[in-house]
Amino acid sequence: MAPPRITLDQWRALVAVVEASGYAPAAAQLHRSQSSVTYAVQKIERLLGVKVFEIRGRKAALTEAGQVLYRRARTLVEDAEALERGAAGMAADWKPEIRLAVEVIFPTWLLLECVARFAETRPETRIQLHETVLGGTDEALAGGEMDLAITSHVPAGFLGDPLIRLRVVPAAHPEHPLHRLGRPLTQRDLRRHRQLVIRDSGVSRTREVAWLGAEQRWTVTSKATSIRAACMGLGFAWYPEDSIREELAAGRLKALPLREGGERFEELYMVYTDRDYPGRDTVHLAEIVHERVRAECARDRPA
Repeated sequence: MAPPRITLDQWRALVAVVEASGYAPAAAQLHRSQSSVTYAVQKIERLLGVKVFEIRGRKAALTEAGQVLYRRARTLVEDAEALERGAAGMAADWKPEIRLAVEVIFPTWLLLECVARFAETRPETRIQLHETVLGGTDEALAGGEMDLAITSHVPAGFLGDPLIRLRVVPAAHPEHPLHRLGRPLTQRDLRRHRQLVIRDSGVSRTREVAWLGAEQRWTVTSKATSIRAACMGLGFAWYPEDSIREELAAGRLKALPLREGGERFEELYMVYTDRDYPGRDTVHLAEIVHERVRAECARDRPA
């Protein structure tokens, strides 16, 4: 098999030119001279006998062949970077820090139990916990900012293992006007009262919660604030039942008796940012989460 004629450095230059929209910004991004970046792309064209860019109007655009080369080159560069990160992780064996993104609908008490159990064997490992909402988890994964994520949506390009199915119910303080109606509620009833919503932590905010029908709405940034507001009688909200079980047991919150749609279910998945090189400590934490979730689900399952 003949060795490649194009080096990884040259493919990286091509990717940079396309993604930075020009030779000058690509050169700045790569900390190289503009002439060396231009030469790298020209050498690809010369060695492969294809034209990567063509002039359209006043701008250079990728040819059809250039689009194919760019896509393949980007994959090649990403794979090479992943290989280097993985090799570094294997050399280090245990990492000093784990970055974990968890959607706020995952029960906080259960998450903290898992992290505490991990700390029993790895107390020196720092945990960076990001409590995310909707699109924020997707963005954290796509940006490579996390090692592990618990999410209700597996983004394109990732694979997720089913983790837990959560029952989500609408709830409010027992003395809330909706409870005082003393009958099964309709969506029209809900629309007349304040809904508490947790803000999407993603920058693009392309995903929405399942029901946003109330005319009055308070949007907050944390689950704790939402639960506190509901316990004060300031509104109603949809919560995973496991996240408010203490409030339900103490009578600070009560599930709303909807005539229809009084419950829904959310599936959560465990997703590695890099499944090929997850790191020993990341795998250990993921195993603890899976184990605790299985134990908790078995405890709640009727005999």
